[in-house]
Formats: sequence, structure tokens, C-alpha cells
Amino acid sequence: MDCVYCYDGSFEGFLCCVFESYLYKESPAAICAAGDLEPTLFSVRRVETDEAHARRVLRKLTALSPAAGDLVAKGFLTCAPERELLLCQLIRALLKEGPTLLRNPAHPALYPVWQAVRHLEGEAHLLKGFVRFSEFDGVLVGEIRPKNRVLPLLRPHFCDRCRGETFLLYDRTHQEALFARDGDWCIAPLEDFQMARPGEEEARFRRLWKTFYDTIAIAPRYNPKTRRTHMPMRYWGTMTEFQGEDFFSPGPQTPALGGPGPAAPGGIPAPGTPRGSGRSGPGSAP
Repeated sequence: MDCVYCYDGSFEGFLCCVFESYLYKESPAAICAAGDLEPTLFSVRRVETDEAHARRVLRKLTALSPAAGDLVAKGFLTCAPERELLLCQLIRALLKEGPTLLRNPAHPALYPVWQAVRHLEGEAHLLKGFVRFSEFDGVLVGEIRPKNRVLPLLRPHFCDRCRGETFLLYDRTHQEALFARDGDWCIAPLEDFQMARPGEEEARFRRLWKTFYDTIAIAPRYNPKTRRTHMPMRYWGTMTEFQGEDFFSPGPQTPALGGPGPAAPGGIPAPGTPRGSGRSGPGSAP
């Protein structure tokens, strides 16, 4: 009988859904996080997260092929519709056909996940150049609005480039933030966050960057279509050079982080992300 698997939204919880689909010898009609569950005519199976079951599934995948484990972990970070069901189907196909499946991107079980991961990695690559930090009392603060959960992919880059700095990078889309200080880091849920108004010095630096951006432009070569191709408009909202005049005006002195909301209790970290702090390292896996 068809049923819908409902889990807690974590990567480990998803792996437990895969475990139970084999345990009960069934293919779920859908897999969704508890907060996304909609009324359905199918029966609903509540899947409890069991770390031991999750580790068994991940060990099996990694033993089959390290690339398979990495692909599934990254696939879970994507914004692909019904990504859990797509990943479950991919895992089933991998266990049935073996790692040679990964050499055939056109395979119906692999192609949608492969395409979604390409989009994830492409967005992370763009954001390495599009993130803009502001400085507040020695803390660098930035904000992004990505489609995918890119913080685990951005973490090695910024922890390496900003080694020795204290910084916060907030993902407003998914309400989570990367915190880093002195080589230690964590990615944690953050329900709400508002950046403080800049001080006098930060406002001057913002103005300088805006002036530099405007000055290097070559008016006779202005090509808005090409600019949108290399710098999609959906990223402009968090980039200093595209902000209105109010963004460059200093405000009253406020706490450095502008009064962020509390961390979401029991929030779900990204796959492979410790709830505590971890050691940063260039080129390390997300």
C-alpha cells in the first residue's frame, strides 16, 4: 500500500526513511519533512530518527562509492522539488546496479539529482564572489538569499579566506547562519536576523566600494543583458553596489549583530554539520 514518509527534516532523518523503506519492503509515494506535510489520501508513516540506522545507510553508500555518499549529501542541500523522493530512488538504483551508474548522467534515477547538484555547486561558486561583508566592532557580517542550502559549500572557502577573523554569514532563505572565529566554526539555525545600521567608518567603506564600482564601469560598453548573465539580478538585493542611499547612511550605535533573533530550538543543521563548533580547513568536504 502506498504511504507518505514524514520525518524531522534532518539528513539523518532522511537516511532513516531509506532504511525503513527497505525494512518494510515498500516504495513511499512521497517523503516530506514534518513542517511540509500536507493533507493526503495516503497513509502517513512517521519515521523516527535513529542515528544507528542513518549510519548504516551512509556506510553502505560510502562503501559502494565515496562519490555516491557525497552526491546524496549534496543532493539533500538542493532546492529540487521532491528531492527526498529523488534521492531515495537514486539510492535504490545505486544499490541495485552498483557504482557504474554514476558514469551515466542520463540515467533516469541519476539525472535529476545530478542536475540539481550542478545548480547547487554553481550557486555556491557565484556566491564566493557575490557575498558582501560589513564590519561591526571587529565582526564581519554578511547576508545571502540563495535558492539552495549553500553554507556547507561556502564554509571551507570563507574559513580559509577569513582565517583569524570573526564572521557571520546569514542565509535568510533557510534561516541558518555560519559562525566562525579563530578557526572554529558551526552552522546553526537562526530564526531571524537584522543587520545593524553601519557606523561612520563602515558607511564610508560602503560608499568607497560603491564609488569604485561606478568608476570602473565603461559607459560605451554598457550591456545590461551580459551583466545579468554574469551577475543574476536575484543576488543584487544583498550586494553593496546595488543598494539605495539609505544603505550608505550611518545610524545610531547598536549591538554589532543588530539584535538577532534566538536560535531555533531543536533546529535542523545541514548534512554533516556538527551542532557544536568544528575545525575549519581549506578544501575540506561540506
